Parts: sequence; C-alpha cells; structure tokens
Amino acid sequence: MKQISEINPLGEERPNPSEQEREKLRGQRLQRERDEAYQKLVELCNLGECDMAEQLANRNSNWGYEIVDGIVMERID
Repeated sequence: MKQISEINPLGEERPNPSEQEREKLRGQRLQRERDEAYQKLVELCNLGECDMAEQLANRNSNWGYEIVDGIVMERID
C-alpha cells in the first residue's frame, strides 16, 4: 500500500473501458442476475412455496420467468 505522499492525484487513473467492453460487462451482470433469480424461484418451488415464487416472478417480469404447475419456465411473450 502506498503512502499518501507517494500518490499523485493527477497521475494514474483507472482506465475507462470502451463502449464495447461496458456492453459486455453489462450483459454479464444481467445474465448473472437472471441466473440468481432462477435459483431463487426454483428453491421456492422446491420448498412448496409456488404461490410465493409466482408472485416474485410476476413482480420481476424483467427476469423473464413464470411459474407453471410448480415449475420455473422461461416466459414467452
């Protein structure tokens, strides 16, 4: 770790990612969030809380999932 006196406030900065790199990172984050949401819905269904899973899926329609007969399915619009 550098001492404060060694840090140049006008020196090195964090590199700004290109627009393509930002889009790639954004896509990765959205996919990770979608995967986590799927796991939550599956766990609720496995615990017998299908109604709760359905409510959660309906409130978060951007996830792209719906609950059909206690099974998590991709929503087809």
